[in-house]
Amino acid sequence: MQTLPPTENTEALSQDLERPLIEVENCLNLLGEALVRRDSQAIETHAAALHQALAQAMNSFMEAARNGKVPPQLRNRLVQAGGRVAAQRESLNRANAALDRAIDVLIPPEPGGVYGASGKNERKSSLGGSIQA
Repeated sequence: MQTLPPTENTEALSQDLERPLIEVENCLNLLGEALVRRDSQAIETHAAALHQALAQAMNSFMEAARNGKVPPQLRNRLVQAGGRVAAQRESLNRANAALDRAIDVLIPPEPGGVYGASGKNERKSSLGGSIQA
């Protein structure tokens, strides 16, 4: 097997790491735009693509890290992408919590009724038994 000189080998490695990182960055941009538009279908599509792109990028970077050959500028970009993923995840969590609160206001939980579905009194006395009339 022929080995490349160190500079060519480093360039090839940088290109191999650059491709999946660009894909992650593109997916993050598309997901961010879908979040701004509140397009649930696009969010779902881009989130799935981001998941795949992140898995591929992580595999590439872990392999390069085992050999101690991750260029610092690419490592920094990967860290920045990770920060963007965390920020978007937090944004989604906040939106989900707000949606849950809105649903609770619009559709309050069923109040504990005095009568059950059969029409019988479901209240218990303080002694734990039911009241008979």
